[in-house]
Amino acid sequence: MTIHQKIEQLESEISPLKAQLLAHPLYKTVRSVEDFRCFMEQHVFAVWDFMCLLKSLQRELTCVEVPWKPVGNANTRRFINEIVLGEESDVDEKGIVISHYELYLSAMKEIGANTEQMDKFYQLVCSGVSVKTALKQININKETTDFVIFTMDIVGSGDAHKIASVFTFGREDLIPEMFLKIVKELRSQGHGNLGTLEYYLQRHIDIDGDEHGPISLKMVSELCGNDEKKWEDCIFVAKMALQHRIKLWNGILLNLVQPIAI
Repeated sequence: MTIHQKIEQLESEISPLKAQLLAHPLYKTVRSVEDFRCFMEQHVFAVWDFMCLLKSLQRELTCVEVPWKPVGNANTRRFINEIVLGEESDVDEKGIVISHYELYLSAMKEIGANTEQMDKFYQLVCSGVSVKTALKQININKETTDFVIFTMDIVGSGDAHKIASVFTFGREDLIPEMFLKIVKELRSQGHGNLGTLEYYLQRHIDIDGDEHGPISLKMVSELCGNDEKKWEDCIFVAKMALQHRIKLWNGILLNLVQPIAI
């Protein structure tokens, strides 16, 4: 079986879960600015842990120590460095250099979403508290906590092919386009304070589809090669990541249908 066929097999294996995710009732439920605030207050943790996946791949696939030495495959080094450039140091709508996580926080503040839990979590982690301990000290959905813990477990495995699989196949994919349509509809109705969120979603559509998506597939292919066990691992963790994403959406949907008191 060729590498291309292995990618096709992997995508075929995870397609039922992707279909389930893309048909999730959350997209029909998020219809107001208030809904977006509720959504973003949980989803911001997935944006943050995506950066953890990204930087762990850079750590595994490139040299980030001194004295420098060439590490691994030059192709995978280039792949991950190109993605890091776009995710960690992109530009906002004003041309100011910013990471996508910081851009998302700006969108939250602009729309009036509460960043208190994310801010507290971030401060705890920066002070040296472990991610799992910090998650216990903030008030977020259990599904959100479980999502982040799964990601950090994958990061902690140190297995570059597993991390790359979750990074490539277990994230949003076509989801930003769905939310962008809702944001544009709200703006057409006269709602303001949505410009940064609209830019963030459009930026993900443009970059993920045209640049990072194809690069990520090449990275997985390079890391797995003809190793059947690694391809099996990639399928397994990609499925787990999508299952956790569906549960994350379930938790947010429950908040919208039956709001929780914070």
